[in-house]
Amino acid sequence: MKCLILAAGYATRLYPLTENFPKPLLKVGEKTILDWLVDDIDTLKAVDEYIVISNHRFVRFFEDWAKTKPQRITVADDGTETNDTRLGAVIDMRFAIEEYALDDDLLVIAGDNVLDFSLTAFLRYAQEKRASCVMRYYEADENRLKKCGVARLGENDLLLSLEEKPAVPKSHWCTPPFYFYTRADAKKIPLAVKDGCGTDAPGSLVAWMCKHGTVYSMEMPGKRYDIGSLQSYDEVQRTYRGIHS
Repeated sequence: MKCLILAAGYATRLYPLTENFPKPLLKVGEKTILDWLVDDIDTLKAVDEYIVISNHRFVRFFEDWAKTKPQRITVADDGTETNDTRLGAVIDMRFAIEEYALDDDLLVIAGDNVLDFSLTAFLRYAQEKRASCVMRYYEADENRLKKCGVARLGENDLLLSLEEKPAVPKSHWCTPPFYFYTRADAKKIPLAVKDGCGTDAPGSLVAWMCKHGTVYSMEMPGKRYDIGSLQSYDEVQRTYRGIHS
């Protein structure tokens, strides 16, 4: 299995903190956000390569970070240099698949979130389902729902649909940016783009996939900390206590 880490954004809402530095390498406690994610995933020994997709502006920071890690980490440069010219998450995924001729199951994660539970639970869930999978969490606040990918579910965790930033949310289930795609479904990503799939938000690909195959949704066993603003970063710094065993 390969792990694609989406890290090509510019985090403009965190300026000036991230004006000249990538958000995934900000410290939360004693480790960077990426350290928390990669070190946790690696405990299962199911991923044989991590591919960090960076923009051109920040690529050297990720290359320096990768040199400090024992895992096999490849840093991909998508060539963009400004927020206005960013490719979007789904195009970045297609870029990495084509650039490195990837032909494997894919774990796809955003590189700017921390979790208080182990992602290995999600990988085990996907292995049991033998299908593409996402996670979900309950969101009571309708205003927040309108800024998320909102999932509609069938029996046995089957994902019926996912809508990014809906004007009228159809459920209270939000989908965070952590995805597992089987090898067969990963091969469909270029087709999804060609077919008109949304390309900015990674959840747009899930919305396409559940119309063209089987996708399951696992309820998150803990909390996700989305670092989207200076205020939320300060809060995470104060409250995050690591991954629960």
